[in-house]
Amino acid sequence: MATTTIEHVTFRNADMCWDIAADIYLPADFTTDSSYPSIVVAHPIGSCKEQTSGNIYAQALADAGFVAIAFDASFQGASGGYPRFLEDPTQRVEDFRRVVDFLVTLPYIDVERIGVLGICGGGGYTLNAALTEKRFKAVVSITGVNFGRMQRETAAVNGGVLQALTGFAELRTASVRGTEAPVTNFLPDTAEAAATIGDIDIVEAFDYYRTERGQSAHGCTTMLLSHASSAMGWDAFHLADELLDQPLLVIIGDKQGVFGAYKDGHTIYEKAASQDKELVVLEGVSHYELYDQENGAGQALRRVVPFFTTKL
Repeated sequence: MATTTIEHVTFRNADMCWDIAADIYLPADFTTDSSYPSIVVAHPIGSCKEQTSGNIYAQALADAGFVAIAFDASFQGASGGYPRFLEDPTQRVEDFRRVVDFLVTLPYIDVERIGVLGICGGGGYTLNAALTEKRFKAVVSITGVNFGRMQRETAAVNGGVLQALTGFAELRTASVRGTEAPVTNFLPDTAEAAATIGDIDIVEAFDYYRTERGQSAHGCTTMLLSHASSAMGWDAFHLADELLDQPLLVIIGDKQGVFGAYKDGHTIYEKAASQDKELVVLEGVSHYELYDQENGAGQALRRVVPFFTTKL
């Protein structure tokens, strides 16, 4: 029985001074003489291509006959770029264009049948990239999070957004003057600390990222604080009511946590200009069950594969 092949690649476009690392998942019986629909798959914030974007979603899409490419964001994972652990929405969105630029050079890719899928923060970036990247013909967000909204809400309960921006500015000044810039971890240090916080997203994030379930060397869940200000003024859904016109599938679970994917899913569904759009709310499913669990990711993929098959 033929099996999926994974090709590990790096590439650099004309506008870059670093390489992007990606895994290309090729369907069974793949041949370079054929032409395939393809899906760009984006990992969550603090994650990497080896986790849910690659081993769950890209793998399943390849099994269904698509060429799927899961990539590490610039400045993160196995991709290049300095400073490390940069979480800059502008760069994260530009990475989608860089990946498509590489993808369309491959002779077996049908350039008129390219889709995009992102998970968690990668879902928010996917939606934003699709506003202006019209080589994407169909768009899927899996428990997508608007990172700018999340950062502002987090800051609001920890002293305020303006105070946070002032602090980031001071850290950046100290950094360029030679002080090592601090890196924050999105997660508590222990399972007990996560349980004390009690929020379902935090508890399950620890279980995914810090145990054998989903742990990966590059899934470090960290962010450089001296460069954290850019996200505060960013909105993944800005102009979606004018520019997001591709067929759209938004999948969320109804178990709500602090990351706000449930709310963001409803927001982008209502706001998107797409005439062909669907919001799927999975009952009894949490944010992290949509990463890798049968009742979450499994259910989602049973909607995703027919969607891409029809729209591409």
